Amino acid sequence: MRIYTRQGDGGEARLPGGEPISKDSLVLEACGTLDELGAALGLARCESLPGELGPLVESIQRSLLQLNGELACPEPSADASRAIGPPRIEALESLIDRYESQLAPLGEFVLPGSARAEAALHLARTVCRRAERRLVSLGRMEPGRVNEHQLSYLNRLSDLLFVLARFAGR
Repeated sequence: MRIYTRQGDGGEARLPGGEPISKDSLVLEACGTLDELGAALGLARCESLPGELGPLVESIQRSLLQLNGELACPEPSADASRAIGPPRIEALESLIDRYESQLAPLGEFVLPGSARAEAALHLARTVCRRAERRLVSLGRMEPGRVNEHQLSYLNRLSDLLFVLARFAGR
């Protein structure tokens, strides 16, 4: 199978099972930013992450693939069956609490760059914040495509990435 199809040469793409949409649509912008976040996390995984952070970051990447799928193929009536929901958000909160309890209280702004793994996780955090902003825009323009759990997940994920970056840089 060839990777190129030439179908997108005119500036349009197709979501699974959907009509052609412009490549600059908000849904593709949101999905593309989530894809970029997954790649940034992949870069972080290539660094020497302490302890169990490598497998944790990989599991986050898998969750982002699920979130991307939910945005690309929305089924508003199926919110209860979505992969990104309260249990995932609670899991992120538990991780934040666990790792933050091992860090000194934050007394000043963080300047990324004390270690490559730390800087890569901070980069992923900033991409996560952008993805969150893209989902907010998408939710305003296409009510029903984005739900509150997806937004909460990205909000907590950026907090977790901040804590993990600090943990990796200590």
